[in-house]
Amino acid sequence: MAVYIAEVLPEAPAAARTKPRTYAWIVFALTFGLLLSDYMSRQVLNAVFPVLKAEWSLTDTQLGSLSSIVALLVGLLTFPLSVVADRWGRVKSVTLMATLWSVATLGCAIAANYNQMFAARFFVGVGEAAYGSVGIALILSIFPAHLRSTLSSAFMAGGPVGSVIGMAFGGVIAAQLGWRWAFGAMAAFGLALVVLYALIVREDRLCPPEGSRRVAKTPERPGLREIFSGLFSSVSVIAAYVGSGLQLFIMAAMLAWLPSFLNRYYALPTDKAGVGAAVFILVGAIGMVLCGIATDRLSRPAPARKWAIAMAYSLISASLLLVAFQLPPGPAQLVMIGAGMAMVAGTTGPAGAMVANLTHPSIHATAFATLTLANNLLGLAPGPFVTGLVADRLDLMAAMQLVPLVAFGAIAAFAIGRRHYADDLKRIEAMQR
Repeated sequence: MAVYIAEVLPEAPAAARTKPRTYAWIVFALTFGLLLSDYMSRQVLNAVFPVLKAEWSLTDTQLGSLSSIVALLVGLLTFPLSVVADRWGRVKSVTLMATLWSVATLGCAIAANYNQMFAARFFVGVGEAAYGSVGIALILSIFPAHLRSTLSSAFMAGGPVGSVIGMAFGGVIAAQLGWRWAFGAMAAFGLALVVLYALIVREDRLCPPEGSRRVAKTPERPGLREIFSGLFSSVSVIAAYVGSGLQLFIMAAMLAWLPSFLNRYYALPTDKAGVGAAVFILVGAIGMVLCGIATDRLSRPAPARKWAIAMAYSLISASLLLVAFQLPPGPAQLVMIGAGMAMVAGTTGPAGAMVANLTHPSIHATAFATLTLANNLLGLAPGPFVTGLVADRLDLMAAMQLVPLVAFGAIAAFAIGRRHYADDLKRIEAMQR
């Protein structure tokens, strides 16, 4: 398997770069749209936290659990379901997953109590479990390799953008029609996209872009031994998994608790708090894309530079957010939060590109499943829950002041990856010879 990995490590030279096909961009748009639906269904809950807390007398820990259960299921199931998708077919898997999370979101709309809502959110998590990894693997398979950081960050930006739409529109719909209609609207959007996706995207039309470099012949369906050896082939790829996951702890906490933060400390009603939080998340989404583009440009002459860039994103975002939550509520605090949010998820592009470079295309869905596993178990799942737990014992402001410290763990992981990267490349090249 090391031979296969070594052959996909180099970036495509400028002379070999090709223009993506129009159909590839159509597939990207539809796959990105489903990612929007994924996060709209996941994050609409955060917009109605204050309503559910009052109506069902819930604690912050219970509210956090309703958010974290989805990320936990994504973390636990993404790997096995991605292996199934690699073998069964990515298009069929995407269609089935999107159908499940949309129906489960509809179940949230009719939940009568905390337990029923928790069960519905459980199945939202099951449906969304492998979508991120399968979706990005599908996209990377039909685009040139030199666009990997840009595509990875642009696709993953669908998470914050979907969160923006879910929280903003969810808050407005909840204020006008009630919180149940907010969930119902997200479910309807998802089901409509599923129908469109099933009609347009076909497995037999998905193929690598013309002019892509050849790779060694491999079995079309690699065995589990080859999969595991490829996924954990080097210290640097493991460092990419860990660093990405720890950094997203901060993003997850912000996604879940910014509406409540604005509600409690700025006295904004549910709809305005949702819209206000959505603005910050949108800043984060734009930052993800811009950071991905910057990473591709800055690391073009030296691919190993991605590690240093990822460390810089983590350090800058942590510094800005630490200062922000030490300030009293007011315009200065909001500006600093926005500046921090612009950088907090910038590491997704570098991490995604390195995972793609260090694994064979035949296991990309499973490789990104492993990245998703790390993102969820280290970041997206514990972020909202741990923040809620701390908020119950201290207060929400104190919890938000502690959250950015997790970035220093991400910096350490990226530093380890950078330190071992050159040696890992030499080892793999030696095994190839």
